[in-house]
Amino acid sequence: MENSSNDENDDKMYPQGAKLLDSKIGRIDALLEEKLDRAFHKQTSKVRLHEIAKIACEHSPIDLAYAASHLPPNIRPVLYDNLPNRDAKIKFLVNTDSDTRLALFRHLDDGELKKIFNQIPPDEAVWMIEDMPERRFRQLMEQIDVKKAARIRELTKHDRKSAGRLMTSEFFAFTMDMTIGEAAIYIRDNSRIDFAKGIFILNHAGELQGYVPTRNMIINPSHTPLRQVMRPVLHKVMAEATREEVIDLVERYKISSLPVVDIDNYLIGVISHEDVVEAMEDVAYATIAHMTGTHEKFTSHDPIIRRFLTRAPWLIVTVLAGLINVGVMSSFQKYEGGILTFALFFVPLITGMSGNIGLQCSTVLVRILAMGGLSIGTRRETIGKELMSGFFTGGIFGLGCGLIVYLLNIFTGNALSAATPGAVAVIVSLGLVGGCCAGTFLGVFAPLFFARIGVDPAISAGPIVTSVNDFLSMTIYFLIAWGVSTLFF
Repeated sequence: MENSSNDENDDKMYPQGAKLLDSKIGRIDALLEEKLDRAFHKQTSKVRLHEIAKIACEHSPIDLAYAASHLPPNIRPVLYDNLPNRDAKIKFLVNTDSDTRLALFRHLDDGELKKIFNQIPPDEAVWMIEDMPERRFRQLMEQIDVKKAARIRELTKHDRKSAGRLMTSEFFAFTMDMTIGEAAIYIRDNSRIDFAKGIFILNHAGELQGYVPTRNMIINPSHTPLRQVMRPVLHKVMAEATREEVIDLVERYKISSLPVVDIDNYLIGVISHEDVVEAMEDVAYATIAHMTGTHEKFTSHDPIIRRFLTRAPWLIVTVLAGLINVGVMSSFQKYEGGILTFALFFVPLITGMSGNIGLQCSTVLVRILAMGGLSIGTRRETIGKELMSGFFTGGIFGLGCGLIVYLLNIFTGNALSAATPGAVAVIVSLGLVGGCCAGTFLGVFAPLFFARIGVDPAISAGPIVTSVNDFLSMTIYFLIAWGVSTLFF
């Protein structure tokens, strides 16, 4: 795959220390934001073009691409126009966010877009055109190079979350009878294709047979046939494979380039390690967004109403659960008085503890599912251990809190001493155990249920588990309180 940002990304891909990398990137982003803020005076809406031009020349277009997302949309094209050359502009477009690309596509004319897309690799062009209106895309495909347009159209046929969308159609592949010297000449004549992605070997029918590591191309004589230095391809995928399957393969076997084949074993594309890293970032973002109850990407310039409309549907679950909780509490109102009055004081303790235990169990199961660690053989053992951990934790904390409440009733002389100290302690202890058991059960089986019906299990770690758990734990707690009160009174 051809990647125009390899040089700048080397430090990001292979850092000597994560803390040093984070600190360095953080300082660069802060510096750029400060400089761009000075160049653009929000109070007067004036742009100092000479300062922006200086910033564009002094800093990497990749850093500027990230910084552009913090600028007002109407200023982003100004920053783009002041980049020193077309290569820098391509790096900027590839690495910036969707909102910035959308603003730039509205700003650029057809001639400029034609020059950019004739130069950019097809796999990166596919990601960019998703931010382009359909009519503009059709016009662009009619203007650019015919072969490149055909490659881009072919890639767009694949699902966005499939291996076909991740792969690049630009790679080196030679027949087994070619020598290293002959392959090297072809590589030099096509320098825009990234040599580091590997060299794949085909038979005369075009079927994938193996690959040649770049090291073998250097250390062996030029007259050596490629068949003598090639290695077998142990892992490959079809274009219909999901990006999660691709991530699992690359992560487990540390593959630098993953070939994509069709049903007849013809090589149709290659997925690079950089493409997999981007896919992992997308999956991680989607997972975090689901867990927080949103699924849209926001920027600092998005209107409040858009944020509200996207988050509101998930929060409705919380509102409904809260109303149900009120109904549960009101249904026990006829038993008000005596020991049940003091049981109300401990509702936050019960719901808080059970909710946290449920989220812990849910998070662990979601992580195991995401890592592919829940096989048929280990499913029962994993579920059993997680259930026992939650039950054991609830039992320990239930007994501990019951003992504390009992001692407080005896020695503090507060209002709780008006009731039977043992009864209040038993209610809190059993209620906490019951609530934690309910939270554990919900936290363990909710991700499994969502995974079974084809919904991202990360959703279950958000508002749904929290809201349903509050209802279950509170109901169990009040039933226990009512049962204990009938025994003591």
